[in-house]
Amino acid sequence: MIIVLVGSGVLVTVYFGNLETVPYTKRKHLVLLSEETEKQMGESQFEELKAAFKGKILPAIHPESVRVTLIAKHIIESLQRGLSHDQIWSDLEYASPESSLEHESVHDTMAALSEKEGNLGMNWSREDEILDDKWVQRSRKSSQVKGSQPTTSHLEGLNWEVLVVNEPIVNAICLPGGKIVVGHAVARHIAETITKDLWLDILQLILYQFIMPDLADKMSALLLRLPFSRRMELEADYIGLLLLASAGYDPRVAPKVFEKLGKVAGDSAMQDYLSTHP
Repeated sequence: MIIVLVGSGVLVTVYFGNLETVPYTKRKHLVLLSEETEKQMGESQFEELKAAFKGKILPAIHPESVRVTLIAKHIIESLQRGLSHDQIWSDLEYASPESSLEHESVHDTMAALSEKEGNLGMNWSREDEILDDKWVQRSRKSSQVKGSQPTTSHLEGLNWEVLVVNEPIVNAICLPGGKIVVGHAVARHIAETITKDLWLDILQLILYQFIMPDLADKMSALLLRLPFSRRMELEADYIGLLLLASAGYDPRVAPKVFEKLGKVAGDSAMQDYLSTHP
Protein backbone atom coordinates (compact mmCIF):
# COMPACT_ATOMS: atom_id res chain seq x y z
CA MET A 1 0.00 0.00 0.00
CA ILE A 2 2.86 2.37 0.84
CA ILE A 3 4.56 1.60 -2.49
CA VAL A 4 1.30 2.22 -4.36
CA LEU A 5 0.69 5.51 -2.56
CA VAL A 6 4.24 6.78 -3.03
CA GLY A 7 4.27 5.69 -6.69
CA SER A 8 0.94 7.38 -7.33
CA GLY A 9 2.19 10.55 -5.67
CA VAL A 10 5.29 10.58 -7.85
CA LEU A 11 3.23 10.03 -11.02
CA VAL A 12 0.78 12.80 -10.10
CA THR A 13 3.66 15.18 -9.31
CA VAL A 14 5.45 14.40 -12.59
CA TYR A 15 2.23 14.72 -14.58
CA PHE A 16 1.02 18.04 -13.21
CA GLY A 17 4.55 19.40 -12.96
CA ASN A 18 5.07 18.93 -16.69
CA LEU A 19 1.71 20.08 -18.05
CA GLU A 20 1.96 22.97 -20.48
CA THR A 21 -0.63 25.19 -22.16
CA VAL A 22 -0.30 25.55 -25.94
CA PRO A 23 -0.45 29.19 -27.11
CA TYR A 24 -3.53 30.16 -29.16
CA THR A 25 -5.49 26.92 -28.69
CA LYS A 26 -4.88 26.80 -24.88
CA ARG A 27 -4.84 22.99 -24.99
CA LYS A 28 -3.16 21.32 -22.02
CA HIS A 29 -0.56 18.70 -22.92
CA LEU A 30 2.10 16.68 -21.11
CA VAL A 31 5.71 17.27 -22.22
CA LEU A 32 8.53 15.40 -20.47
CA LEU A 33 11.30 16.45 -22.88
CA SER A 34 13.33 19.43 -21.64
CA GLU A 35 13.41 22.56 -23.78
CA GLU A 36 17.19 22.38 -24.10
CA THR A 37 17.09 18.75 -25.29
CA GLU A 38 14.37 19.65 -27.78
CA LYS A 39 16.47 22.49 -29.22
CA GLN A 40 19.54 20.25 -29.45
CA MET A 41 17.50 17.65 -31.34
CA GLY A 42 16.34 20.27 -33.82
CA GLU A 43 19.86 21.63 -34.33
CA SER A 44 21.28 18.13 -34.85
CA GLN A 45 18.59 17.05 -37.32
CA PHE A 46 18.89 20.36 -39.16
CA GLU A 47 22.64 19.85 -39.63
CA GLU A 48 21.95 16.34 -40.95
CA LEU A 49 19.46 17.77 -43.47
CA LYS A 50 21.94 20.37 -44.64
CA ALA A 51 24.55 17.64 -45.13
CA ALA A 52 22.05 15.42 -46.97
CA PHE A 53 21.05 18.23 -49.34
CA LYS A 54 24.57 19.58 -49.85
CA GLY A 55 24.86 21.16 -53.29
CA LYS A 56 21.07 21.51 -53.60
CA ILE A 57 20.49 24.28 -51.06
CA LEU A 58 19.64 27.58 -52.71
CA PRO A 59 21.84 30.52 -51.66
CA ALA A 60 20.38 33.26 -49.51
CA ILE A 61 20.28 35.72 -52.45
CA HIS A 62 18.25 33.40 -54.69
CA PRO A 63 14.78 34.91 -55.34
CA GLU A 64 12.98 31.86 -53.92
CA SER A 65 15.11 31.96 -50.77
CA VAL A 66 14.41 35.67 -50.33
CA ARG A 67 10.68 35.10 -50.89
CA VAL A 68 10.45 32.28 -48.34
CA THR A 69 12.59 34.19 -45.84
CA LEU A 70 10.41 37.28 -46.10
CA ILE A 71 7.25 35.22 -45.55
CA ALA A 72 8.78 33.45 -42.56
CA LYS A 73 9.98 36.78 -41.15
CA HIS A 74 6.46 38.25 -41.36
CA ILE A 75 4.93 35.19 -39.68
CA ILE A 76 7.49 35.17 -36.85
CA GLU A 77 6.88 38.87 -36.27
CA SER A 78 3.14 38.20 -36.05
CA LEU A 79 3.86 35.44 -33.53
CA GLN A 80 5.96 37.87 -31.51
CA ARG A 81 3.14 40.42 -31.49
CA GLY A 82 0.60 37.77 -30.59
CA LEU A 83 2.55 36.52 -27.59
CA SER A 84 3.37 40.08 -26.47
CA HIS A 85 7.03 39.34 -25.83
CA ASP A 86 9.83 41.83 -26.34
CA GLN A 87 12.72 40.48 -28.41
CA ILE A 88 12.58 36.92 -27.10
CA TRP A 89 14.34 35.46 -30.15
CA SER A 90 17.21 36.35 -32.41
CA ASP A 91 16.75 37.57 -35.99
CA LEU A 92 15.73 35.09 -38.64
CA GLU A 93 18.68 33.67 -40.56
CA TYR A 94 19.07 31.83 -43.85
CA ALA A 95 20.87 28.53 -43.38
CA SER A 96 22.62 28.05 -46.71
CA PRO A 97 26.13 26.63 -46.21
CA GLU A 98 27.02 27.55 -49.81
CA SER A 99 26.14 31.22 -49.48
CA SER A 100 28.90 33.78 -49.05
CA LEU A 101 26.45 35.65 -46.81
CA GLU A 102 25.83 32.77 -44.44
CA HIS A 103 27.27 34.60 -41.43
CA GLU A 104 25.55 37.90 -42.19
CA SER A 105 22.11 38.94 -41.04
CA VAL A 106 19.33 38.09 -43.46
CA HIS A 107 18.23 41.69 -43.21
CA ASP A 108 21.24 42.71 -45.33
CA THR A 109 20.03 40.39 -48.06
CA MET A 110 16.44 41.58 -47.79
CA ALA A 111 17.57 45.21 -47.94
CA ALA A 112 19.24 44.49 -51.29
CA LEU A 113 16.44 42.32 -52.63
CA SER A 114 13.33 43.62 -50.94
CA GLU A 115 11.13 43.53 -54.06
CA LYS A 116 8.18 41.52 -52.87
CA GLU A 117 7.04 39.75 -55.05
CA GLY A 118 -12.06 22.35 -52.24
CA ASN A 119 -11.76 19.19 -52.46
CA LEU A 120 -10.54 16.35 -54.64
CA GLY A 121 -13.88 14.85 -55.53
CA MET A 122 -14.26 13.12 -52.16
CA ASN A 123 -17.21 14.05 -50.00
CA TRP A 124 -16.15 13.82 -46.36
CA SER A 125 -18.75 13.99 -43.64
CA ARG A 126 -17.99 15.10 -40.09
CA GLU A 127 -18.41 11.47 -38.99
CA ASP A 128 -15.50 10.44 -41.24
CA GLU A 129 -13.10 12.65 -39.32
CA ILE A 130 -11.42 11.44 -36.15
CA LEU A 131 -11.39 15.05 -34.96
CA ASP A 132 -13.01 18.39 -35.58
CA ASP A 133 -12.05 21.77 -34.23
CA LYS A 134 -14.70 22.03 -31.49
CA TRP A 135 -12.08 21.00 -28.94
CA VAL A 136 -10.20 24.23 -29.66
CA GLN A 137 -13.13 26.34 -28.49
CA ARG A 138 -13.64 24.10 -25.45
CA SER A 139 -9.96 24.41 -24.54
CA ARG A 140 -9.99 28.18 -24.87
CA LYS A 141 -13.17 28.55 -22.83
CA SER A 142 -11.83 26.27 -20.07
CA SER A 143 -8.51 28.13 -20.03
CA GLN A 144 -10.26 31.47 -19.75
CA VAL A 145 -12.28 30.31 -16.74
CA LYS A 146 -9.15 28.95 -14.99
CA GLY A 147 -6.97 31.89 -15.99
CA SER A 148 -4.31 29.61 -17.55
CA GLN A 149 -1.34 31.34 -19.17
CA PRO A 150 0.19 29.93 -22.39
CA THR A 151 3.63 28.33 -22.12
CA THR A 152 6.09 30.31 -24.24
CA SER A 153 9.48 29.74 -22.59
CA HIS A 154 10.47 27.27 -25.34
CA LEU A 155 10.34 30.16 -27.84
CA GLU A 156 12.84 32.34 -25.97
CA GLY A 157 16.20 32.78 -27.65
CA LEU A 158 15.41 30.56 -30.63
CA ASN A 159 17.72 30.73 -33.62
CA TRP A 160 15.08 30.74 -36.37
CA GLU A 161 16.49 29.47 -39.67
CA VAL A 162 15.11 28.92 -43.16
CA LEU A 163 16.31 26.42 -45.74
CA VAL A 164 15.12 26.17 -49.37
CA VAL A 165 16.19 23.06 -51.28
CA ASN A 166 16.27 22.75 -55.07
CA GLU A 167 14.67 19.31 -55.15
CA PRO A 168 11.56 18.12 -57.11
CA ILE A 169 9.86 16.94 -53.91
CA VAL A 170 6.74 18.72 -52.66
CA ASN A 171 7.27 18.72 -48.93
CA ALA A 172 7.96 20.84 -45.87
CA ILE A 173 9.69 19.79 -42.67
CA CYS A 174 9.24 21.00 -39.13
CA LEU A 175 12.02 20.60 -36.58
CA PRO A 176 12.21 21.82 -32.97
CA GLY A 177 14.12 24.96 -32.18
CA GLY A 178 12.78 27.18 -34.97
CA LYS A 179 13.60 25.07 -38.08
CA ILE A 180 10.97 26.34 -39.30
CA VAL A 181 7.26 25.53 -39.78
CA VAL A 182 6.02 27.89 -37.14
CA GLY A 183 2.72 26.14 -36.09
CA HIS A 184 4.40 22.95 -34.85
CA ALA A 185 7.24 24.88 -33.23
CA VAL A 186 4.83 27.02 -31.21
CA ALA A 187 2.97 23.98 -29.88
CA ARG A 188 6.06 21.78 -29.12
CA HIS A 189 4.53 18.91 -31.10
CA ILE A 190 7.77 16.94 -31.50
CA ALA A 191 8.36 16.96 -27.75
CA GLU A 192 4.72 16.02 -27.12
CA THR A 193 4.94 13.14 -29.61
CA ILE A 194 8.03 11.73 -27.87
CA THR A 195 6.22 11.94 -24.53
CA LYS A 196 3.08 10.26 -25.88
CA ASP A 197 5.12 7.53 -27.56
CA LEU A 198 6.31 6.38 -24.12
CA TRP A 199 2.74 5.60 -23.08
CA LEU A 200 1.69 4.25 -26.47
CA ASP A 201 4.63 1.84 -26.50
CA ILE A 202 3.47 0.47 -23.16
CA LEU A 203 -0.08 0.00 -24.49
CA GLN A 204 1.33 -1.66 -27.60
CA LEU A 205 3.29 -4.12 -25.46
CA ILE A 206 0.07 -4.98 -23.63
CA LEU A 207 -1.65 -5.63 -26.98
CA TYR A 208 1.17 -8.03 -27.88
CA GLN A 209 0.04 -10.31 -25.07
CA PHE A 210 -3.39 -10.83 -26.64
CA ILE A 211 -3.05 -10.52 -30.42
CA MET A 212 -0.48 -11.07 -33.16
CA PRO A 213 2.34 -8.46 -33.21
CA ASP A 214 1.58 -7.37 -36.82
CA LEU A 215 -2.08 -6.82 -35.97
CA ALA A 216 -1.12 -5.05 -32.75
CA ASP A 217 1.15 -2.68 -34.69
CA LYS A 218 -1.62 -1.85 -37.16
CA MET A 219 -4.19 -1.34 -34.39
CA SER A 220 -1.77 0.85 -32.46
CA ALA A 221 -1.08 3.01 -35.51
CA LEU A 222 -4.74 3.36 -36.52
CA LEU A 223 -6.44 3.65 -33.13
CA LEU A 224 -3.78 5.23 -30.92
CA ARG A 225 -1.08 7.08 -32.85
CA LEU A 226 -3.09 8.43 -35.80
CA PRO A 227 -5.73 10.25 -33.69
CA PHE A 228 -3.00 11.97 -31.64
CA SER A 229 -1.10 12.86 -34.79
CA ARG A 230 -4.19 14.29 -36.45
CA ARG A 231 -4.96 16.42 -33.43
CA MET A 232 -1.48 17.90 -33.53
CA GLU A 233 -1.68 18.48 -37.29
CA LEU A 234 -5.06 20.16 -36.89
CA GLU A 235 -3.69 22.30 -34.07
CA ALA A 236 -0.65 23.31 -36.14
CA ASP A 237 -2.94 24.25 -39.04
CA TYR A 238 -5.19 26.24 -36.70
CA ILE A 239 -2.25 28.18 -35.24
CA GLY A 240 -0.75 28.60 -38.70
CA LEU A 241 -3.94 30.13 -40.09
CA LEU A 242 -4.10 32.61 -37.20
CA LEU A 243 -0.46 33.58 -37.77
CA LEU A 244 -0.96 33.89 -41.54
CA ALA A 245 -3.89 36.23 -41.05
CA SER A 246 -1.98 38.21 -38.42
CA ALA A 247 0.98 38.53 -40.80
CA GLY A 248 -1.27 39.98 -43.51
CA TYR A 249 -1.70 36.89 -45.72
CA ASP A 250 -5.10 35.55 -46.82
CA PRO A 251 -5.70 32.29 -44.87
CA ARG A 252 -8.49 31.28 -47.27
CA VAL A 253 -5.79 30.24 -49.74
CA ALA A 254 -4.60 27.47 -47.37
CA PRO A 255 -7.07 24.73 -48.48
CA LYS A 256 -5.73 25.03 -52.03
CA VAL A 257 -2.36 23.84 -50.75
CA PHE A 258 -3.86 20.49 -49.80
CA GLU A 259 -5.74 20.29 -53.09
CA LYS A 260 -2.41 20.68 -54.91
CA LEU A 261 -0.67 18.18 -52.63
CA GLY A 262 -3.43 15.64 -53.26
CA LYS A 263 -3.08 16.02 -57.02
CA VAL A 264 0.70 15.71 -56.87
CA ALA A 265 0.62 12.64 -54.61
CA GLY A 266 -2.31 11.02 -56.42
CA ASP A 267 -3.99 10.12 -53.14
CA SER A 268 -6.69 7.50 -53.11
CA ALA A 269 -9.66 7.75 -50.77
CA MET A 270 -8.18 5.07 -48.48
CA GLN A 271 -4.72 6.67 -48.41
CA ASP A 272 -6.31 10.00 -47.64
CA TYR A 273 -8.37 8.59 -44.79
CA LEU A 274 -5.32 6.95 -43.22
CA SER A 275 -3.20 10.08 -43.52
CA THR A 276 -2.64 12.74 -40.87
CA HIS A 277 -4.33 15.31 -43.14
CA PRO A 278 -7.54 13.76 -44.49
